Amino acid sequence: MTAIPNLDLRDFAPRPALTRNETVVEQPRFPVVDAHNHLGYLVPNAPFGGAWPTRPVAELVAELDRSGVRAVVDLDGGFGETLRHELARYVEAYPERFVVFAGLDYAAFERERNIGAYLANQLREGVAAGARGLKVWKLLGLRLRDQGGKLYAVNDARLDELWATAGELGVPVLIHVGDPVAFFQPLDRFNERYEALQAHPDWHFLGGDLPSFHTLMEQLADVVMRHPRTNFIGAHVGCYAENLGWVGQIMERCPNFFIDISARLAELGRQPYTARDFFMRHADRILFGADAPPSQAVYRLHYRFLETRDEYFPYWLGERPPQGRWMIYGLDLPDAVLRQVYYENAVRVLGLNQAVFTR
Repeated sequence: MTAIPNLDLRDFAPRPALTRNETVVEQPRFPVVDAHNHLGYLVPNAPFGGAWPTRPVAELVAELDRSGVRAVVDLDGGFGETLRHELARYVEAYPERFVVFAGLDYAAFERERNIGAYLANQLREGVAAGARGLKVWKLLGLRLRDQGGKLYAVNDARLDELWATAGELGVPVLIHVGDPVAFFQPLDRFNERYEALQAHPDWHFLGGDLPSFHTLMEQLADVVMRHPRTNFIGAHVGCYAENLGWVGQIMERCPNFFIDISARLAELGRQPYTARDFFMRHADRILFGADAPPSQAVYRLHYRFLETRDEYFPYWLGERPPQGRWMIYGLDLPDAVLRQVYYENAVRVLGLNQAVFTR
């Protein structure tokens, strides 16, 4: 009898014995707008592994051409000189290929007493400079504190002027609230993201005065409902990819709520029937997004997920899953839905030139 050695979980890398289709989708069926990406800084823990370096813009454009991506939204605009640099680097050189979103001055939350007016004015300046939207990161609700040390809630009334100003200016707010649900649960043997949280304990949001995941989602829904004239794009499948029923309810109640699919193939692909129904029902408000360094490999993985019936394939690139230990399944979406998700919804929400995608 063969002795079976003990094996550390971190060393367990099973190779499926299942016979499966492995479809390589070289090019998407329609032009693509990557509505969620980062082009302006280094990300030490990028979801597809490795650092996230900037690269020569002409080299990046060539990679986009090879991948069938017509335009990319750069969410790293920031404000002030940083924003002007991003606009000059990308939009001035390639006005039809890049869109830059402004960001928030997060240091101002502890400094400014009239934070809503301050940020609203900063957004006006950013849009005047050429920004086409506002990116809000998960610091809001989890890290940002006022001068008294109290956490800002996502729906803090002091920020109402900012959200209203985005609506007045006609620019969308792409907002990331919270993180995967497991990041808010006890870090024990039942947590499906145990390995990721063990490697990155700062991703664990449990304890102290931190809000629960569901509190954050309620706060997000409240903001969207109270500002019907402002378009919000809920990053990462409305910030709650584990519960498409909840996301769908908000979308049905709020026609100003859109979502992108960035960095959530793992969640969508492990619930293919529910996810396909969700895409079919809300096709006019789902945006494509990768949230990963633009490359043919990254985009082809997304195209395979959206366009094929392939079963039980990895949602990651490389040897090991970055978070959960499961495989995904393709959605085999029809052309009418793919066209909307790939570019039509982004053209409408971002005010892009339709002719760029149809010529």
